[in-house]
Amino acid sequence: MLNDVTDLNLSDCHGKVCVPRQMVINNDPSSIPHEVTRAGLKLPLVAKPLVVDGTAKSHELFLAYDQFSLSELEPPLVLQEFVNHGGVLFKIYIVGEAIKVVRRFSLPNVTKQEVSKVEGVFRFPRVSSAAASADDADLDPSVAELPPPPLLEKLARELRHRLGLRLFNVDMIREHGTKDVFYVIDINYFPGYGKMPDYEHVFTDFLLSLMRSKDKNRAAQ
Repeated sequence: MLNDVTDLNLSDCHGKVCVPRQMVINNDPSSIPHEVTRAGLKLPLVAKPLVVDGTAKSHELFLAYDQFSLSELEPPLVLQEFVNHGGVLFKIYIVGEAIKVVRRFSLPNVTKQEVSKVEGVFRFPRVSSAAASADDADLDPSVAELPPPPLLEKLARELRHRLGLRLFNVDMIREHGTKDVFYVIDINYFPGYGKMPDYEHVFTDFLLSLMRSKDKNRAAQ
């Protein structure tokens, strides 16, 4: 689904939206170091196991500081370049036409010195945990400022059209040191909405709008 973001041109919406470089590894973990080198991916890398045979492992995330340790992981998985983002992630919930954004704590920035000295693959917890909420934290305004509404509105509208979805969420980060460069790092269809503000009212309005649209179509026939 991230491929659909790559094709978007949102430069006229007060910001730029990118996707981290990534690749999929389907088998043979011993070949990962060679594949990473051939693809030119830069360390550190986030490893995201894919869902297989109905087993939801997509939240068992890892951060790899050296490519050779990646052979310890079990494919299939996605390898994605890590982008420094000040330790804050924006979870953007889309319910029909409604858009809600919440802040979540995420991984801290990784320095060049760490990349050169640290080795291994480290597991890190789900950033979607309720305990990871950053909405009430005292954060640097340059890190905490939400993405501009025009950017989110166009992104949501384009993804609704391209993906054919009306219930989904987008995980977005702001590249550290920039004001308007954002990266979409994940898209989830029909996510859990229990942590979304005012979800009861938003869902009620969404369901009522579906009924009104259905009644209108019947009347037109």
